[in-house]
Amino acid sequence: MTDIKGKNPMYLYHYYDKRSGPFRSLTASCDADSKKVLEQIKRERPESMCAKRDEGYIEKRRNCEAIIRREFIAKGGIVKLDSPHYMVVEHSPWLSTWYEDGAFIKIPIEEFDTRTISFTYGDSMPTFSPLITDGKEYRKKVYTYEEILGIIDKYGLPQDWNDDGAHGPERYIEAHIWTDETINKWLERT
Repeated sequence: MTDIKGKNPMYLYHYYDKRSGPFRSLTASCDADSKKVLEQIKRERPESMCAKRDEGYIEKRRNCEAIIRREFIAKGGIVKLDSPHYMVVEHSPWLSTWYEDGAFIKIPIEEFDTRTISFTYGDSMPTFSPLITDGKEYRKKVYTYEEILGIIDKYGLPQDWNDDGAHGPERYIEAHIWTDETINKWLERT
């Protein structure tokens, strides 16, 4: 497996609140349940980043996921879920601050079938937002594993040059895991 910046292997990180547990998805539930969970987070964890999401967040996130899914399938990606599990490439200092009682899971890329992982250079919401019009080549694009390695070679990891967001919305590389297989194995170990 190709390495990243002299490291071998690449690691994918998933950040979460210990009270909720890892790999919980608002978009994997029906609308009513998703809205209840979001309201509960706003009441119980008002200082968390998740509590700051607006009422339209779930619909916007689902629309974004539909774009990612469609584009990834068009590139030959394997999709086994309606809603992906979210991870990021390497440690993100900024994401590690999102949760009041935060934790993370770190999984080497070799544990995954990379044909089931799509990537965006930056969070997928601003990547596909019509409000971001700076013309950067990685906007409005979904990448396969092989493709994201080339983008990383060209631009580096966003958290290395833009962790504070001063140079745009890209602060990490988002990984979308379109299968439960590796995630379930890791959850069984914890």
